[in-house]
Amino acid sequence: MEFRRITNLPPYVFTIINNLKIEARRQGVDVVDLGFGNPDIPSPSIAVEKLGEAAKIARNHRYSMSKGLPKLREAIADLYKRKWNVDLDVETEITNTIGSKEGFSHLMWVLLDRGDAAIVPSPSYPIHIYGPLFAGADLRQVPMRSLSDPRVQTDFEGDFFDSLTTAYDVGWPKPRVLVISFPHNPTGSCVDLPFMQRVVDFCRERNMIVVHDFAYADVGFDGYQPPSILQAEGAKECAVELYSMTKSFSMAGWRVAFLLGNREVVQALVKLKSYLDYGTFQPIQIAATVTMNEAGDYPEEVCSIYQSRRDALIDGLSRIGWDIPAPKGSMFVWAPIPEPYADLTSVEFCSLVVRECEVALSPGVGFGPGGEGFARFALIENEQRIAQGIRNLKRGLTKLG
Repeated sequence: MEFRRITNLPPYVFTIINNLKIEARRQGVDVVDLGFGNPDIPSPSIAVEKLGEAAKIARNHRYSMSKGLPKLREAIADLYKRKWNVDLDVETEITNTIGSKEGFSHLMWVLLDRGDAAIVPSPSYPIHIYGPLFAGADLRQVPMRSLSDPRVQTDFEGDFFDSLTTAYDVGWPKPRVLVISFPHNPTGSCVDLPFMQRVVDFCRERNMIVVHDFAYADVGFDGYQPPSILQAEGAKECAVELYSMTKSFSMAGWRVAFLLGNREVVQALVKLKSYLDYGTFQPIQIAATVTMNEAGDYPEEVCSIYQSRRDALIDGLSRIGWDIPAPKGSMFVWAPIPEPYADLTSVEFCSLVVRECEVALSPGVGFGPGGEGFARFALIENEQRIAQGIRNLKRGLTKLG
């Protein structure tokens, strides 16, 4: 039987490392898992309490609203006003999505069809690459230079916009959509508001829609506050943004996210989703509303934990001879494969690390061809476990130092 939409999908390389990790654990090996970006920090206690209360009310078990309860949309609008001074119309410029991954995938169905094209950086979070392809569109990948790569001294902003212009000018059809995400997964690259303004100006001039996945909106280190693209002048003419409670409020399994911005695009997604779902479980929406309204400082606590882990990892790697500049945001560290192991592919290197060091990392090539030569650390273990992982790496990577 032929499954044409998925026939040409490459093997999901992360499963290779995951299978090695599972097999090692079956043999009693204590693998330090710094691979899969699955937050381990507890969700806010108020979210759990309100979920329990709302779940005990029978009427909350009925179908909900696909675009989210009015109070939920009001809560995210208030959050954006507080944090980024962005005004959003609750009825037309906001819709709830069942996680940002679902929201992004269905948004690509709205924006793209066969014969269309999208520009996506490489490396990128995999759904940013495959979402447009699932919609039948052509993909133009532009290199995402890593600010964490000591081997590359580059004008990141200049290079990015040069590549962006080339991707638009060369080839046909002209791209309709640009996908970006800052702080960036996997590279950890961060930008400022003037950069976002350039993106908005670029897309307005070319009648393009820019989709900004703001997954790490609240995970900025050393005083850095990631900007919302909606802060840029004229952004609502061409931009939409995905905001998720997954990382900011450590609510990964709750699947609460939002698409915000250009009302035509938001309402197009609302229309599509009205055919596809009845919204997030209503007690979750109620709990999420209360959390945003009453636990607004929780993202700062989460960010502080990630910064402490980043420092422990960067310092530990430096001590064993693996020097990497500290990223200013995201919950990841993007590391070039050390020179003594540069003859290995990222899958081969990460497989070696599982077997010889009992540490799980993500192979860079899993984030697109631009990720080859790198491995990604996820900050999902506490400082003690990170220290254990560093000791394991020192023992197993004998060519370091």
